[in-house]
Amino acid sequence: MGSSAFTLVLALALVAWVTPVEKKCQLSGLWRNEQDSLMEISAVRDDGDFQGKYLTRVTLAGGCARTSPLKGAQQQPSEGGWPTFAFTVRWDKFSNATTAFAGQCFVDEAGKETLTTMWLLREAVGSLEEDWKATRVGRNVFTRKRAPKGKILLSLSPSCEDASSPAP
Repeated sequence: MGSSAFTLVLALALVAWVTPVEKKCQLSGLWRNEQDSLMEISAVRDDGDFQGKYLTRVTLAGGCARTSPLKGAQQQPSEGGWPTFAFTVRWDKFSNATTAFAGQCFVDEAGKETLTTMWLLREAVGSLEEDWKATRVGRNVFTRKRAPKGKILLSLSPSCEDASSPAP
């Protein structure tokens, strides 16, 4: 009986070692990028649509940033792939600009989730002659920020009522 128990334990250990743990990347939750901006994505619906809030730490005019709405969609991953997604952020309370992000979600061997994105920011300009300077391009990498359940991004937003200069 001792040798059969040992064989069973050995067999289970080998199966666990050979069978990879399925790692899924979930967009919903709180994310932070290398600029210290925060993004909170609500649950992704069955059709891939999602919404959330974005709190940037970088502003065009240096004014007080406010939480801004985001809306997007996730493409369901193919067999063995990681999901791609896109979303827009409307900087409606402090800037006359919109940003479109496109990216992909990854999970490394240690289980760390990462969102890699490229973005286009379109700023309003006064004339067609100024159009050349209206679009900026960049890249952000987001990592999951562990936080309690619930919508906490609003509690992390700075108070703009005390700002010395009005936001544009």
